[in-house]
Amino acid sequence: MKRMILIKFTSLTIILALAFLSHAGERAQVTLHGKPLTLTGTPLQEGKPFPEIAIPDSGLNMTRLQSFKGQVTIISIVPSIDTKVCEKQTHILSEENEGLDKTVRLVTVSRDLPFAQKRFAKEAKIHNVLFLSDYRDGGFGAATGLMIRENRLLTRALVVVDKEGVIRYLEIVPDLGQLPDMKKAFRMAGSL
Repeated sequence: MKRMILIKFTSLTIILALAFLSHAGERAQVTLHGKPLTLTGTPLQEGKPFPEIAIPDSGLNMTRLQSFKGQVTIISIVPSIDTKVCEKQTHILSEENEGLDKTVRLVTVSRDLPFAQKRFAKEAKIHNVLFLSDYRDGGFGAATGLMIRENRLLTRALVVVDKEGVIRYLEIVPDLGQLPDMKKAFRMAGSL
């Protein structure tokens, strides 16, 4: 009898440990129309280096984000450029950046195919933003903790990285239907 209880207890412990490990690195932090969504991956932190990762641009050329060292960079992360809020966020980055596009690298990252990003940029007449795609394996989302488990899209966020590759500003928007505080990010980028 004691052996049976011990076996059941050990089995339950293993099941609970496996369930915990399968959700390690996940945290509910954003919503969509009030529904909680779970972010997965390694979360970014202000004051820490931006993770080393390479993802393709709209011409399918692999771009290492660490190659941006030496220039302040604003990284605008959107779920899909073909939605109204994502489109607005990208237009603000391109058109309302207070002249920062002369000295600061502007980047938009989404899980859209590079071809869709290229089409969007052409139709929107956006020439001062580098579009990067996390379509291949979601490596950017995993490395930054910005992947939404439920739909495999990136959450809406804004990151400012200094010339040394260190994160100086990070905003993860609490609800996907809201815009980030672009002006705050512009002020931070302008001060670096």
